[in-house]
Order: sequence, then C-alpha cells, then structure tokens
Amino acid sequence: MKRITAIHLITVFFLSSPLSIVNAQTPQKASDIASLMVPGWNLGNTLEAGPCTWLSNDLDWETGWQPTRTTQKIINYVRDMGFRSVRIPCSWDMHMTSKHKIKTAWMRRVKQVVDYCMNADLYVMLNDHWDNGWIEVDGFKDLTEEKIQQKCELQADMWTQIATEFADYDHRLLFASMNEPNAEDDAITSGALKRYHQAFVDAVRATGGRNVERVLVVQAPSTNIDYGCTVNVLPEDPTPDRLMFEVHFYGPYNFVMMTEDADWGYMAYYWGKNNHLAGSNHNATWGEEAWVQQELRKMRTKYTSKGIPVIIGEYGAIYRTMPEGESQEKHDASYRDWYKAVTRYAINNGCVPMVWDTNGSNSVINRTNCTIGCQFSYNGIMEGLEAGKWPFTTDIDEIGNGQIVNSKCYNLMGQPVSDSYKGIVIMNGKKVVR
Repeated sequence: MKRITAIHLITVFFLSSPLSIVNAQTPQKASDIASLMVPGWNLGNTLEAGPCTWLSNDLDWETGWQPTRTTQKIINYVRDMGFRSVRIPCSWDMHMTSKHKIKTAWMRRVKQVVDYCMNADLYVMLNDHWDNGWIEVDGFKDLTEEKIQQKCELQADMWTQIATEFADYDHRLLFASMNEPNAEDDAITSGALKRYHQAFVDAVRATGGRNVERVLVVQAPSTNIDYGCTVNVLPEDPTPDRLMFEVHFYGPYNFVMMTEDADWGYMAYYWGKNNHLAGSNHNATWGEEAWVQQELRKMRTKYTSKGIPVIIGEYGAIYRTMPEGESQEKHDASYRDWYKAVTRYAINNGCVPMVWDTNGSNSVINRTNCTIGCQFSYNGIMEGLEAGKWPFTTDIDEIGNGQIVNSKCYNLMGQPVSDSYKGIVIMNGKKVVR
C-alpha cells in the first residue's frame, strides 16, 4: 500500500457519468465489499447497554454505560479519522413488549444511528449483542430439542422484524447474527449455534427485497479463532457469496486483559520485540508479533482464501499507567505496536479489523468532544493500515496522497461532489484508493 496520511485513508471510487454508476443500491458479494470496510470501529457500550434499571426510560440506556448520545457529528468524525465501517452492537430483546415486538421508539433510534453512518458513506454491521444473554448464554444452557427450537423461533421472529424495518437499506448495511455465542468446539453446542445461525439467515432472506442479497455475518463459537477452525457452524444460504464469518481477537491475555499479577504469571506491560524493559517481570513471554501473524493466518487458510471474508469484530487492549520503576514510554510503544500488528496481519490475511471502543479519554475516539482519546492505539491502527496489504484482487488501483481528483466526481448516489470531498466517490469508470 502506498504511503498516505491517516486523515486521507478513505477509499474512493470513480466513474465518468452518474448514468453508469454502480451505485449504493447494487447488491455486492461479501468478497467485493470486505476490503472496502477496512478499518472498522465499534460504537461500543452504547446501543447494547442494559438493562439499566436506574434509568426509567429504556431509550436512555444508550448513556447507561458511557456518557454520550450518538450524533451525526460523532460519526462524521469517525469517518474523518480514517475509519470506513462501523459495527453497531445492539440489544433488541431487552427493548421488546410483552408480545415480543420490538418497541417502535427503540427501532426508530437504532435506524437514526444507522442513518448517521449511511450519511457518512460508511459500511455498517448491525448485530444482536449479548442482549441480557437471551440466546448467547441461555441458548447453550438447556440443549434439549424443545429449548433449541424455542430459541430458533425467537431468533427468527426478532430478525424478521429487524430485516423488515431495514429492507430498503442498500448493501452497505450488514446484519450479524450474534456477538459472542457461548458455544465451544464440541458437536452439541456448536450444533445448536449452527441452527441459531440458520434461523437468522432464513428469517432475513424470507423478508425479500434487498435482504435477499444482503451480506450476513455469523460468529464462530465464542468468536474463538481455534474453535472456528475446528467446527463448521456456517449455515446454508440460498444466496451465494453473501456470508462473512466473525471472530474476536483479545490476546495475549497477560497483555490485553490481565489486571493484576497472579501466582501463575505476571501482567505484561511490555509487548513486542523492540519494547521489552531489561530486568522487568512484566515483559511479554508469549503472544508477540509472530504469534499474532500465525493466529490470523488461520483465518486465511480456513476462510478468506476460499472466498469467505472474516470480520475481526472486536480487538483491543487495556491501556495502563505505569507504576514506579516501570517505563511508561515502553508501555506506550507496546500499546501502539500491538494495535499495529493486529491491524496489519488482519489485513494481510483478508480480515476486516474492527477496533473495540467504548468512549472516554483512553478510547480510540473520545466521543464526548470528538477528539482522539488515545493517540497510541489510533497511531497503531493507522500504521497497521498503512503497512498491511489486502491479499486478494479488489480491482482497486492505488494513487499517492496529493494527486488531484478529476472534478467530475460523484458519490454513490450519483450526486456531483467537489475535489475536496472525502469519502466514497466514482470517476472515469475506475476504482481508485486516493
């Protein structure tokens, strides 16, 4: 990938006339759009929050786990910072009436947030995210036929409602069956998961219209890379080439999640071959660059090389303030290099990296004031984006930053845009990364 600045890391498309535009209404294969979603960002701890019983109105749950309501300004800032897709974790069952119908006001708010992303020319992945565990947890506790069938029916009912409401949205909107289903690599739990995914696919396709061609995303058991390579949970889809697979990446545990030393091992403050601190007990002893590359290579071998794109739906690590005697500088470099490595090796293996972000001073994006929250994670993502190279043909040429865009540019809806427009445009029948 040619060297371009982070602020301009936006994919653009060009065509000579709006009459010949393959516009946003045209169905696209999963493999056609995967590279256009890189990099991705999560609107975390927001529309999936709850139950927040201290708030009387469930519309206010959006700020139950973080302080800021989502606005068009926030989503525009995410786009301007170089992200090309947004994963929207969302709860639905918690916002239903006693008759299992999604509340009108909740559906309206979710659609408003999706529209913010559409307005910003971003791809969107909308899921059912934890949702008080109604299927992701409870769906694997009682695995009798009666209970599995009951969950399949509820899954189909819920997704029928969602798909119907979003039926007119173009191919930039993807639906994702779950978040982190509590299944493993055994026949019983993975078998149940496959049935839940099948209920999801069948329900969406049955609503017709654009949902027949919409890209759908299904999750590995526990979104675990190794489980995803061991068992097959891909459902049957009557529409070919419209499925993506999702895993999450939170490793090595000592560096990304561990919050205190244990008798079996230390927290890792320092990660990466260039960032170890001499004499410290808190250097990573496993899971560094070669391991990240190896883990993500599994997805290429199993899925992406066979035409099934993979979404790294979440990845992230805890940022730490170093205690006395440790090196903040080396930790900061470790943090940056971890994000760079995961982003880079995801791209190199045909995976879409979508960073987990929950809002605040140490988040990638601080939504409260539309600034970069943590420069180290953001820089790592953008450096990984620059270092990575999508491994499969995308029919997109690359030009260096600073080249002048022909004035006859159009957005995906066929509307003329100026040379300074940042986002998705089309010109001269050529797809170009500027």
